[in-house]
Amino acid sequence: MKQALLVFLGGGFGSVLRYLISRPLNPLFHNFFLGTFLVNIIGCLLIGLFLGLSARGHILSYNSTLFLATGFCGGFTTFSAFAFEKHSYLKNGELFNLAIYMISSIGVGVLAVILGLWIAKHIQ
Repeated sequence: MKQALLVFLGGGFGSVLRYLISRPLNPLFHNFFLGTFLVNIIGCLLIGLFLGLSARGHILSYNSTLFLATGFCGGFTTFSAFAFEKHSYLKNGELFNLAIYMISSIGVGVLAVILGLWIAKHIQ
């Protein structure tokens, strides 16, 4: 139960910070969501840092990793987890699987958003 609470709290902090960064920055450029882009890249950097420190064993505890990587980065951006998971394909030289997974994740994700919008539009 303690671990679930750590993930919950970290996710809350990450979500609020994403909002505070994205809200003022997204309207700055036409057709480019600067705030979301920055959050995604910062989230990727942070999840790499947190999981790298966790892998060293003595720098971040398991609970700290849950709070920071799973909770905070998960709430801040799910893109960070997506990017980190693709690292395993690169590390293992599985470039074909990497390409298929990335293309299908992005493509199907966009199609799912379109489908969700279509469904919402047609619900009475």
